[in-house]
Amino acid sequence: MNNGKLVLEDIPEIPQSIRQELYRWQDIRGAIFRSWSADGKGIYVSTGFGSVDSLHKIVMPGGARRQLTFYREPIREISRRPGAEQLIFSRDANGSEFAQIYMFDGESGEASLLTDGESRNGAMVWDRRGSRIAYKSTLRDGIANDIWVMDPDQPDKAEVAIEVDDGFLWEPAEFSREGGRLLVQNYVSVADSRAIMVNLDDGTRTLLAGGGETPSLNQPVAFDDDGEGFWLITDQGGEFNQLAWQSLVPGATPEIVTSSIPWNISDVVISDDRQRMAFVANENGNSRVYLMDPATREYRMVDELPTGIAYGLRFSPDEKRLGLTLNSANAPSDAYVLKLGRGPLKFGRLVRWTESEVGGLVVREFVVPDLVHYPTFDGREVPAWIHKPRGAGPHPVVIRIHGGPESQARPMFSSTFQFWVANLGAAVIQPNVRGSTGYGKTYVGLDNGFQREDAVRDIGSLLDWIETQPDLDASRIALYGGSYGGYMVLASAVHYSDRLSAVIDNVGISNFVSFLENTQDYRRDRRRQEYGDERDPEMRAHLERISPLNNVSRITVPMFIIQGQNDPRVPVTEATQMVEALRERGQSVWFMNALNEGHGYRKRENRDILQQVMTIFLREHLVGAGSAP
Repeated sequence: MNNGKLVLEDIPEIPQSIRQELYRWQDIRGAIFRSWSADGKGIYVSTGFGSVDSLHKIVMPGGARRQLTFYREPIREISRRPGAEQLIFSRDANGSEFAQIYMFDGESGEASLLTDGESRNGAMVWDRRGSRIAYKSTLRDGIANDIWVMDPDQPDKAEVAIEVDDGFLWEPAEFSREGGRLLVQNYVSVADSRAIMVNLDDGTRTLLAGGGETPSLNQPVAFDDDGEGFWLITDQGGEFNQLAWQSLVPGATPEIVTSSIPWNISDVVISDDRQRMAFVANENGNSRVYLMDPATREYRMVDELPTGIAYGLRFSPDEKRLGLTLNSANAPSDAYVLKLGRGPLKFGRLVRWTESEVGGLVVREFVVPDLVHYPTFDGREVPAWIHKPRGAGPHPVVIRIHGGPESQARPMFSSTFQFWVANLGAAVIQPNVRGSTGYGKTYVGLDNGFQREDAVRDIGSLLDWIETQPDLDASRIALYGGSYGGYMVLASAVHYSDRLSAVIDNVGISNFVSFLENTQDYRRDRRRQEYGDERDPEMRAHLERISPLNNVSRITVPMFIIQGQNDPRVPVTEATQMVEALRERGQSVWFMNALNEGHGYRKRENRDILQQVMTIFLREHLVGAGSAP
């Protein structure tokens, strides 16, 4: 069946009762803090009242959200022009990720295209005067992520600041105060990135951090106030990503600032006057926000914030407030503002600016996940978050495996998980198998190259652990994962079909060799760093051996495969070749392909139908696989 922009194959008709059951859950939405207004009296947020997330402006806490953009595609990156009520934002078409950059006038609501309409662009950074932006673009050859500089008032005069000769990721971080230098990150892999300074007058590059014999992560953040050094995030000399300061003198080494926090640091921001800094520590999956005095390097945790995930930190133009987004396990994202005191470490009240809709559901009935650890095959303990229904059980189980693999399952709000718990009576477990971030760089590297299937063995150990839990039903287990998580569920189906009731693969990799050969040129080299280089005969043989497509004879569990036609990361062929191979063996497989989506569904009409189909699939193959929950 072709439902407009959705191709649905071997999927039963969706009953009206399922649609009605999901209505309120699908009306849950969040609001994400994006920027301050020029006068500091209002904020910009993105939220989805229509088909996709759009830009809105709010002028007071709890005030009305005035919608500013009305596109059929979601807004991606947003950055306000210093001193003006103008923003630049990026937007692609149909999930292609070939984003274009636009200038948007917040007063008139008019937007003008700044880029060529065909290349891939993003990572926009304004200089401090608001006269130029630096950004990455594949305009020159379609592969390299060159760094360009543009005056948005004269976009036809944009020039290449850094012409790169590889397929790795290059992104601007910040202009110097006078505008003649640019901090840039060259990202090779999760374990290898370099901080580089570029002289924009003559194009001279200076390697500041990384690139040595021992790979390390080095992410430049900002120049310091006097221009003698810069702030960066680095894992040099330790397991975790730490905030550090480093001199610009050649040969200097980073001075670690946050050594007392044994967790990854992220979202580092510095105020325009260079008198304040703020950062987020990822402490076992939860966020802790800190204020810091850059002069003394003292920092203090903001204990006013509720437990959850914090991101998108931005100081107001007058430096007196800090805007951010907060998301918790039992509440969707909302925009908050923290009032700051006279000193860099002083703060006042936390003010909630948006209160997002939860479809009329009762918030206190949402389930908060517990953090557990289960033993795996080599003696390690794997962390996992588990949502459990109320009641004794035993409950059927959905195991959700995150993508990446350089990512981390965290206790964020999910309307899908809450629906499964409340309406299917299912427990939801999110393991952070080896290769996940957040637990040190050794753990991140445990699944690299020839160790890939060790992560799959971590899922086998989770199945063993479920058998020991009296309130979980080991005879009714489903797997769900997207992207790399999609590979993980397919590979787990190869090894553990006899222990599973259902598998849902969302934009997953079915064959590493065909994936590496067909993923977009601009990202292929980075993926080889993680999965292995298919051009090497030994590695190619290994990748072919472990690929689920080459092991379909071992898969006997019912399968639901989801894809976006325009996916630039995991091409649609990864899904169609898996569907074809399974059907040739007479295997049950549902297939859903959105013709106007890419790597994951971002349009509400598609997401709604996907939730409905997943509900039918899990009711039939998981909940109905044994005794009723």
